[in-house]
Amino acid sequence: MRTRMDRLRVVKYVLSLEDHPGGPDLTEAPRLSLAAGGQPQNSAGKPASAVSKRIEDLGGNGAVSGGAERAGSGSVAEPPRRQRPGRLQDRSASTPAAERLVSLDAFRGFIMMMLAAGGFGLLAFSKISESAPVWQQYDRAFWKQVGFHFDHPAWVSIRNNWMVSFWDLIQPAFMFMVGVSMPYSYARREARGHGWLRRAGHALGRSVILVLIGVFLSSMGKDRTNWIFPNVLCQIGLGYFFAWLLLNRRVAVQFAALAIILTGYWGWFRLNPPPADYDFSSVNAVQAEKEEETEVFTGSMAAWSKNGNAAFFFDQWLLPRLRCEKSPGPAADVPVQAANPVRPRIRFAPWRLAVLPSVQEPAGQPQTAPAPAPAVLEDTPPLPADFPAQQETPQQTGPTATEPSAAPADAGAESGKSAAAAEPQQPAWYRQWFFSNTDPYEPNRGGYTTLNFIPSIGTTLLGIICGQLLFSNQRTAMEKLGLLLVLAVGCFVLGVAAHQTVCPIVKRIWTPSWVLFSGGYVIAMLAVFYLLFDILPLRILAFPLVVVGTNSILTYMLGQTISGWVREQVVRVHFTGVLENVFGPRALDALWYGPITLPAATFAVYWLFLLWLYRQRIFLRI
Repeated sequence: MRTRMDRLRVVKYVLSLEDHPGGPDLTEAPRLSLAAGGQPQNSAGKPASAVSKRIEDLGGNGAVSGGAERAGSGSVAEPPRRQRPGRLQDRSASTPAAERLVSLDAFRGFIMMMLAAGGFGLLAFSKISESAPVWQQYDRAFWKQVGFHFDHPAWVSIRNNWMVSFWDLIQPAFMFMVGVSMPYSYARREARGHGWLRRAGHALGRSVILVLIGVFLSSMGKDRTNWIFPNVLCQIGLGYFFAWLLLNRRVAVQFAALAIILTGYWGWFRLNPPPADYDFSSVNAVQAEKEEETEVFTGSMAAWSKNGNAAFFFDQWLLPRLRCEKSPGPAADVPVQAANPVRPRIRFAPWRLAVLPSVQEPAGQPQTAPAPAPAVLEDTPPLPADFPAQQETPQQTGPTATEPSAAPADAGAESGKSAAAAEPQQPAWYRQWFFSNTDPYEPNRGGYTTLNFIPSIGTTLLGIICGQLLFSNQRTAMEKLGLLLVLAVGCFVLGVAAHQTVCPIVKRIWTPSWVLFSGGYVIAMLAVFYLLFDILPLRILAFPLVVVGTNSILTYMLGQTISGWVREQVVRVHFTGVLENVFGPRALDALWYGPITLPAATFAVYWLFLLWLYRQRIFLRI
């Protein structure tokens, strides 16, 4: 009976904390006494620590508010921390720090679904031959318009002063969502007691891992590691730590950092235009009269031309140094230029790149056929099956007809020295370990560059600002929605204005105007998902997307690594009968519904696997 009364007193004590968050209930204080050993005891003779432990246990189950922890230390309440607008402290202590946004998981799942499914084959379907019988039933012009949104434009990313290809928004959405999730990850780790150095180490380690995964994907099908960085994971990893340093700052500081990044990157490009006699045809850049088709600009916009900009020149300086190119043989005094026989030489300085005159090959030197640039993994649907494969470039192994066939007789004494001099030097150990790729560097055929990660930090920073807004509980849900829409419209208008005045909107080199223009679109997309799944009672509809979004990195890896195997060895082998029975005998016909059915069925296999992982609570984290 006495034990039961003590339990009732504990419950009463806990309830009193909600009424007196600054300290314990004074009516219970006389019941606490000191035992002979100096340890506080309750009226039942039990140590007071047992009561404290019970209170903590109840608090862990949600029975006690955040003031219970302050009550255990004494009757003096801890002064409230000063809250700063737009920072993580805006969230009260009673709100769970690890609470997930359904809209964020759904948005992430939607983007990963489209990426892993290759746009569900809509681009390939729109490119079926005009004479195919399928166009007797469907409007080919309509599907051509649909296909436009599942491919990257040649260079300029804006159409009709407002429209953009949906496929161009995949990577900005990916990077934007990384920023939105940062405040939640930060708060969760802070709640676990992680200090600043530990969180910084985790952010830096995540950056390195993302870059290495991106390089691994870019090296698939190669003989050696291919150190190039256009892959979306490389771009996220290169800029992740710098964006993390801006987390939990004042909103004014973050907007100022955004302005400095964009204007600084714009100024660097503007100060480094291509030379007046630069040969764009040698770097696969096409000049056309229509803005939608041209890849070469003139006048003040020339600095943003394809493969003739400052970031391209930087790659020409850096990326060949990440290889171990073969030394030329005795008969090859001039290195073979595989893709660009007249490759510009680059002199790099911190603020300016100088394009030096190119070294021409001797007149008698035989020319080799140029080889196409290597394929680069990017967020693009697979190329058609008849796309020309990479050809091997023949290498010169013997003397030419114009060279002497034998050395003079009096040179025999020097033959040993010349043979030793002709032997290539052994590369350093670190080059043998990490940079053993002997293939000559070739420019990216799509114009993508390594330094795209610098302005893309601005895209991630926009996500951080939106994530801090959604994380804070100082505003209502409708106020948050309104601010998201205002920010989206502001970014969109600034991006279009910048396109008309200072720099074009080009996704492939991530121009500052593209950061703002695409930022307006992805913020608006987040606002729509927030309205549907966090404001309206439609969360149940988000479940299929949440299954994908909670394992986004794994979904991306599946789509980039085993899509071909799953399509051919799982779908075709085991599900052809099912698909033809349900959708008809033309379900897998390449001239009918095959371009759509196969990617959709492949993604269905992924989704079932991801559903099993979701139910087992298995998530790939970095």
